[in-house]
Amino acid sequence: QVQLVESGGGSVQAGGSLELSCAASANIFRFDVTGWYRQTPGQERELVARIITGGETNYADAVKGRFTISRNDAKNTLYLQMTSLKPEDTAVYYCNALKFGEYGPRDYWGQGTQVIVSS
Repeated sequence: QVQLVESGGGSVQAGGSLELSCAASANIFRFDVTGWYRQTPGQERELVARIITGGETNYADAVKGRFTISRNDAKNTLYLQMTSLKPEDTAVYYCNALKFGEYGPRDYWGQGTQVIVSS
């Protein structure tokens, strides 16, 4: 069973920066997709950014130009650098790792880390 542990959340004023980390208990480079999602109360979890096998990155329109996803395979750690934070970025941020297998996709989630951006 793969475990993902997020850290780095906290409270920051609008315009500030935070970096989230996600430490994996398995070789993170073996996953086909690794990414960050976020969720606010009453809303569905939404994709923030992801890295696909081969290194392609995708970002939600709302964070393009402000957030950067990266990965350190040697440390089995996924990062999300967040700059120019806005109050609407307030959410619980979740790390995700997805592997396509013979019997279908299997994904893993962290426990989440809270980000609060005040105006």
